[in-house]
Amino acid sequence: MKKFFLSLIASITIFSSTVSARDYISIVGSSTVYPFATLVAEKLASEGMKAPVIESTGSGGGHKLFCAGIGVEHPDITNSSRAQKDKEFSLCQDSGVEDIIEVRVGNDGIAFAYSADYEWKNATGSSIDGGINLTKEEIWQAMARDNLNAPKTWNDIDARLPKVEISIMAPPPSSGTRDAFDSLVMKKGCVKDMLVADGDCEAYREDGHVIEGGENDELYVEHITKEQGAFGIFGYSFLANNEDKIAASKIDGVEISMEGIQDYSYPIARPLFFYIKKAHVGVIPGLMDYVNEFVSEEATEGYLLDAGLVELSPADSAKVLDDIANLKSYK
Repeated sequence: MKKFFLSLIASITIFSSTVSARDYISIVGSSTVYPFATLVAEKLASEGMKAPVIESTGSGGGHKLFCAGIGVEHPDITNSSRAQKDKEFSLCQDSGVEDIIEVRVGNDGIAFAYSADYEWKNATGSSIDGGINLTKEEIWQAMARDNLNAPKTWNDIDARLPKVEISIMAPPPSSGTRDAFDSLVMKKGCVKDMLVADGDCEAYREDGHVIEGGENDELYVEHITKEQGAFGIFGYSFLANNEDKIAASKIDGVEISMEGIQDYSYPIARPLFFYIKKAHVGVIPGLMDYVNEFVSEEATEGYLLDAGLVELSPADSAKVLDDIANLKSYK
């Protein structure tokens, strides 16, 4: 027994000295959360803290890196534009990352966006007042690989829609935005009567009408501004900060807005998160300073709100603050 405790103490000592060899916070994950994390990091760096290193790897890529293990070679935090999946949690557990603190940092909406310069017209050539409105079912028909009809233009889907070729740039499989979009649009909008036998509601077309992009939102803007009438899929904050370049379709008749995202009346609203490796708390310098700054009123009601992060309800915010104060593992 004595030998066991000596071994345990030795392993903890080795871990602590190894991790403390890194004097900055390492963060990976979501490209949607990335700009908010960068603002928090920049503020702390301006106050004298060693600047956190943040990599935009996509939510899926971030969870994979985060869950690889404990120690200096592994990230302290992963940002995520959707909740951690059960299989990711299991990967963490299998790699010794047993205690994880989940922080819900705000809300976001997914925009189905197009060039702000583009004027939508109906099949007869008349301008569509108030911009284009699409239902989840219509978006599914346009994007689904296993749609029996395989429409080429939006007018092929519904006579009220323009005779414009379908062209959509979608996030890659590693993206949390892709996961959320698939769950909220592709799955819910799936028209079973149009699905091929044994078809997959969430599979995207591979015939050129849907193009898989990367984690860089600027490439999506480049695509939809060059190809007028094309769509790209973005987080709300990127839309809000680029209103001179891009605009968003209404979804099921609802315009994207901060209010609609916060109360979830906008049909493609979702929460945003980051996850903290509890074993690194108290070992990596400044880790909790970063966390506490991110959820502070100065941030959530100030500079992060200005950047497009939709704040939580008072009840949700109180729960987040309590979980952080008590370093509560979420599972």
